[in-house]
Amino acid sequence: MSETKAETEKKPRVLKDRLQDHIAEYGKLAFIIFISLGLMSLTGFYIAIKAGIDVGSNSGTAGALAAAWVANKLTTPIRIGATLVLTPIVAKILRRAPKSAG
Repeated sequence: MSETKAETEKKPRVLKDRLQDHIAEYGKLAFIIFISLGLMSLTGFYIAIKAGIDVGSNSGTAGALAAAWVANKLTTPIRIGATLVLTPIVAKILRRAPKSAG
């Protein structure tokens, strides 16, 4: 069965689709915010995991990095939500910022 346009519009949109629309609307700013949140999350998880692990080898570092990556991937929906909330706020602040006389 084929869905009508009204039925398609009633379905809840997936976060990933909302992020893609957000990037289309805000461009590089939304992408930069999403990537920045991801890097901060990965770094934070890595530091937290290393603080709780007493390992003296490189495999311990690799293991901590892998665990941080998994934890980072699990928080993707939270980071997408944060991006959707923060991007309009940052865009508004950047529009208000005085332009330098250059």
